[in-house]
Amino acid sequence: MFNSVSITDQIYWVGINDRRTALFENLWPLDHGVAYNSYLIVDEKIALVDTVDGGQTSEYLGKIKQIIGPDRKVDYLIVNHMEPDHSGTMQSIVELYPDIKIVGNPKTFDMIQNFYGITENHYAVKEGDIIDLGTHKLKFYMTPMVHWPETMMAYEETNQILFSGDAFGSFGALDGGIFNDEVDMHFFEDEMRRYYSNIVGKYGATVQSALKKLGSLEIKTICATHGPIWRNDISTVVSLYDKWSKYEAEEGVVIVYGTMYGNTGKMAETIGRTLSEEGIKNIKIYDASKTHASFILRDIWKYKGLIIGSCAYNTAMFPPVQSLTDKLLHVGLKNRILGIFGTYSWNGGGVSNLMKFAEAIKLPVVTEPVEAKCAACGNDIEGCMAMAKEMVKKLREQA
Repeated sequence: MFNSVSITDQIYWVGINDRRTALFENLWPLDHGVAYNSYLIVDEKIALVDTVDGGQTSEYLGKIKQIIGPDRKVDYLIVNHMEPDHSGTMQSIVELYPDIKIVGNPKTFDMIQNFYGITENHYAVKEGDIIDLGTHKLKFYMTPMVHWPETMMAYEETNQILFSGDAFGSFGALDGGIFNDEVDMHFFEDEMRRYYSNIVGKYGATVQSALKKLGSLEIKTICATHGPIWRNDISTVVSLYDKWSKYEAEEGVVIVYGTMYGNTGKMAETIGRTLSEEGIKNIKIYDASKTHASFILRDIWKYKGLIIGSCAYNTAMFPPVQSLTDKLLHVGLKNRILGIFGTYSWNGGGVSNLMKFAEAIKLPVVTEPVEAKCAACGNDIEGCMAMAKEMVKKLREQA
């Protein structure tokens, strides 16, 4: 049985791995599962930092009891974030420890009442307040809209540990390794970027505000509510969040297309090959019908170039491409270079609506769009190649 793990002599990971849930928020694929991280501080007073998803109650409570035994009680429940994947066992905790003080801010308590009907033992904190557990002291920082309005973080001053809520979190269950130096960080960086782009990406400005607020802290460990615990390379994970929240990206191109019969896909292949011939190594080509948008968004967040193609479908974009562009508008993607291409048979709609998308999202388009009737040939192929070459030129001008 995978039990609790010691972070320090008195601080424990008591999280749960979930490999059964197929979709996070019933929306984003969990091909490799997800961890719900919760932390227990055992001192003169005992504090539990966030809880876990409600479907994991029995195992979760067992971990807590195994550490503190039947005679001691949890004094404080620190609620950094109220999403039910982190607050789902709150009612069970309150039933087990009825005198527990629930620590949050006014927005936290409003959600607690509306989610769970719990109206007693609320312990309000504001910016800079401290709870003294004995040896350990927790100082609170309000970080609204990272990524819900009630979110806050708790900084344990003695060991310089930041309990960061969803910030710095990642998809992916913890397969034995709990700490960043115990796991494959290439995998977790990709899954952390997918988590950021899918869940947090819209809130870049408030992430920047939070990073500035926390910038003066000496942080030795970051304990997020998903993914591995960072006990070294803190500057690395912070720099990733800084980069992503500024919409910064590296040299590379994502090509995503929608096609019914393969003709738009053939144009994508031509564009991809030309990019390669021009020296671009990081090229990702996606059929929007085959790959879930969460993975496409992940790579759009990574690379500077974005080329989107769509066939016409009932005088509109092909639906999976329409869905992706809606998501990009929602997260307010910035600082990308855009290319547009597509096909039509008897009426347009794919390319013309992609151009409306470009206007709405305010991204520069490298060339006039390339639109082929039925299947690309001659000038259409040359146009795809010219688009790729111009994309390379713009990428290198901005490098």
